[in-house]
Amino acid sequence: MAVAAKFLARVRRQTRVRRRVRGTDARPRLCVFRSGKHIYAQVISDETGRTLAAASTLSAAVRTEQQTGGNRDAAKRVGALIARLCQERAIRAVVFDRNGFLYHGRIKALADAAREAGLEF
Repeated sequence: MAVAAKFLARVRRQTRVRRRVRGTDARPRLCVFRSGKHIYAQVISDETGRTLAAASTLSAAVRTEQQTGGNRDAAKRVGALIARLCQERAIRAVVFDRNGFLYHGRIKALADAAREAGLEF
């Protein structure tokens, strides 16, 4: 029962955030998903419905350097990787979508690392 309530609370936060956050071709949406073992980030253009870039702790670049994917260090590596992939595709600015997760811990670490690597929010 507690798990269902927790999930529904995240879904409510997610819909509240999605009402305001839209990704365009000029400024796509950086969507983050966090599971117990991994963290995923993808850059999405909502106008065309395409994923422009994606990175996670399962990516080869992160997986070789990191033992586990469920900590802040792994989130920092994913943030730096997604920023590098965006810069290769000439994406400088994004809209951050925390996907209903609270902005602290791994979500904040990923966002900070992406900002430090040159991505504008």
